[in-house]
Amino acid sequence: MIPAQRAPEAVPSASVGIDLDAATRWALAARGGDPVAQAAFVRATQTEVWRLAAALVDPDAADDLAQETYLRAFRALPDFEGRSSVRTWLLGITRRACADHLRSVVRRRRLRSRLEAHPEPERSVMASAEPDPAQRFASTELLRKLPADRRSAFILTQLIGLSYTEAAEVEGVPVGTIRSRVARARAELVAVLDEAGTS
Repeated sequence: MIPAQRAPEAVPSASVGIDLDAATRWALAARGGDPVAQAAFVRATQTEVWRLAAALVDPDAADDLAQETYLRAFRALPDFEGRSSVRTWLLGITRRACADHLRSVVRRRRLRSRLEAHPEPERSVMASAEPDPAQRFASTELLRKLPADRRSAFILTQLIGLSYTEAAEVEGVPVGTIRSRVARARAELVAVLDEAGTS
């Protein structure tokens, strides 16, 4: 049973003078291994971590990717100093965990294709078939039509609700790049929906 939440204790001097959000305060308190602070940190951030993983990869993989994110985060937590929001720091870890997962999937597919010298014709036909038209324009599928960089910027700002500055920090790019990616993502999504409406 998780103990009742209590206010996190004073944070170290590295973050003194900075107005810290609750999740960041819990993260700083959790650095020393406090199980109450650790549980509160996870509760305060898990929804956004799961949503980003589900959007970047797949809802079916989101639980495992969220778990991987927190494993990485707790290993790196002693070095987190609270100079910025723990939210952007943690979503950056989530993004890297998703990228690593996708690279792993691609490697496995390449290996499988090398091992399958003669694929079955039925499998080839099924792999290239169009998805069910009724499901074609579900929101997840629409987002998957975007290039990875635009999809990530759109999800971070429009679905998760980060500011452009926070999203730029997560992505490691200038704010203007995020603005441009989000604008292009919107235009592409509108074009796909318009095309669907006229077909």
